[in-house]
Amino acid sequence: MSPLDDDLKKHLGAPAKQLAEGLDLHTVGDLLHHFPRRYNERGELTSLDSLEVDEHVTVVARIEKCTLIPFRGRKGDRLEVVVTDGRGRLSLTFFNQRWREKELRPGRSGLFAGKVGVFNRTRQLTNPDYELFGDGDDPDAPKAADRFAGRLIPVYPASAKAPSWRLALAVDTILDGMDWTQVPDPVPASLLDSRGLIPLHQALEQIHRPRNQAERLAAQARLKWDEAFVLQVALARRRAEDTARPAVARKPRTGGLLDAFDAKLPFTLTEGQQRVCAEVFADLATEHPMHRLLQGEVGSGKTLVALRAMLAVVDAGGQAAMLAPTEVLAQQHHRSIVEMMGELAQGGMLGGADHATKVTLLTGSMGVAARKRALLDLITGEAGLVIGTHALIEDKVQFLDLGLVVVDEQHRFGVEQRDALRAKAERPPHLLVMTATPIPRTVAMTVFGDLETSVLDQLPAGRSPISSHVVPALERPNFLARAWERIREEVGKGHQAYVVTPRIGDEEDEKALKKAEKAAAKDGDDRRPPLAVLDVAEELRGGPLAGLRVEVLHGRMAPDAKDEVMRAYSAGEVDVLVATTVIEVGVNVPNATVMVIMDADRFGVSQLHQLRGRVGRGSAPGLCLLVSDMPAASAARERLDAVAGTLDGFELSRIDLEQRREGDVLGQAQSGVKSSLRVLSVLEDEDVIEAARAEATALVESDPELTEHPALRSALDSLLGAERAEYLEKG
Repeated sequence: MSPLDDDLKKHLGAPAKQLAEGLDLHTVGDLLHHFPRRYNERGELTSLDSLEVDEHVTVVARIEKCTLIPFRGRKGDRLEVVVTDGRGRLSLTFFNQRWREKELRPGRSGLFAGKVGVFNRTRQLTNPDYELFGDGDDPDAPKAADRFAGRLIPVYPASAKAPSWRLALAVDTILDGMDWTQVPDPVPASLLDSRGLIPLHQALEQIHRPRNQAERLAAQARLKWDEAFVLQVALARRRAEDTARPAVARKPRTGGLLDAFDAKLPFTLTEGQQRVCAEVFADLATEHPMHRLLQGEVGSGKTLVALRAMLAVVDAGGQAAMLAPTEVLAQQHHRSIVEMMGELAQGGMLGGADHATKVTLLTGSMGVAARKRALLDLITGEAGLVIGTHALIEDKVQFLDLGLVVVDEQHRFGVEQRDALRAKAERPPHLLVMTATPIPRTVAMTVFGDLETSVLDQLPAGRSPISSHVVPALERPNFLARAWERIREEVGKGHQAYVVTPRIGDEEDEKALKKAEKAAAKDGDDRRPPLAVLDVAEELRGGPLAGLRVEVLHGRMAPDAKDEVMRAYSAGEVDVLVATTVIEVGVNVPNATVMVIMDADRFGVSQLHQLRGRVGRGSAPGLCLLVSDMPAASAARERLDAVAGTLDGFELSRIDLEQRREGDVLGQAQSGVKSSLRVLSVLEDEDVIEAARAEATALVESDPELTEHPALRSALDSLLGAERAEYLEKG
């Protein structure tokens, strides 16, 4: 066993408990891969003006003033210390610790760590940990000050129980006693030489204890390579396994259902749609499963590309299934596909065309009789096309010959769900994964590195521009009043509107809200509760939108009721739809021209972009109003300004990624486990990721089982984690 797998208790004793509880660090490897967030130069002072309330910080500052203040009318005192970086000031408060007055003398500098609070409008640290630097011959200077002389001071991501300086002491203890001869290097020596990278042991020493910036950069370069390379090896192995699997080639045939459908289309495909269709058809014609990610802007025509692929598979004698994340979206897809196909969707029915097939819908809430008919359509093969929700995955569902699985809005599904549907075919079906959330190229290479990627970046002719504006409801209440007037104006022109809110407002929602409010109160969050569909709809009906036909839509409505509301809205029988994000994807009502998003700051950047894509889908221009109570200088308002400022989904996805701290991209959002990215930036390190992908592919081709690289095999488990590797295996 590698020393990196040792329990920290073995080396650190009691402090190991604080590292485990505060930062989830349990082994030597965990600690050594907990890299500094930044470095301070010896004597360099940290900017105190940038500190945020409730953040756990470690600052380098100089003591300006130290005052002992006795409590009035009772025993005890508090020591008030003011530190400065030359620009800003920070208060340090110690209760009943007057003995600290001797060492916290004005003029001394040091590291001060704690949680930033506010008292009397002044930022302060209460009872902070600290470590003072030596003052020449000062006999009171702590021994640890020698560690900081003449080199960079690491500042670690910290917690209340594990401040940065304590982490530095723990790392020093581990590094001083480390036997590196027992730690194999996962990267082949030849690769290290060709790329000019330092050995692993040297990189881990230098990332924590660099003597200068050159050493720090060399360490970061090596550790970035490790993260990119190990991940790309895992993905390359997955691609190799997929290529080796047998699949039924589904070659499109002339004169069949696809040709009949194309002849019906009242428009021509965009160049992008034609290009992507050609890529998909080439994949379908091979005898190993297609694994393709189709990404494109909202309204770029992904569904049409997917439908043509499904029809090609039906022409080749197979069945195709589309998996949608919600019943509303499944019903919408079913309705729009049947409408587009016309008599071609009436297989086995009077009036059906010669090449017609049956398009079947399967959702969890269908009645017993309808469900039995749908299941029979699937197992007999009468239904060439099947659109459904997670109900498609249930054990009872069987296909005659499943040839293609289309997953819409893949981020809504767990890996196990996709895998379960693919397992319903005798031989692996082809897989087409669609997303309307634009993904930067380097993210696609890391998160979806086992998939070939196609991008639709053109909007079909006839799509109208969407203008977006932030509505500061608290600062300018008249702006919100104007938003409701704009809805009335659009309805007066014969158009329709959406109003979106963060929550529902029913009994179940209220219970969850009370829990959330208690948690928020503990954290000092005194914001009002998010607005609810049911409350907002009632206010609008009796107030600014009185007289208009206002309906509600949310995820906890009965399926028949949801379908009825969407049918009525699509038919123009509803003027304003007040909804949750259940309308975020797939809902297509070309007559809807305006959307008002309440509490817009409570939604993510990509989610706002998705919601906005529901308007401007016809010939009339779209308008999206982002309503928020947040002040102009806040990060939330900056995020909303970014959304209002561009319709470029790829640019917004970069902003979203930067704000969410891109490690999350490979963390819980995708796999449910802790991210493996610590120094690699999927936005900035494109050259590293590309090179790692090429080297990993070549290595896996020559040694698929990594028998010649045992250290690399174990790195797949230790760096990525066993669960993460399992996630990649399942795809």
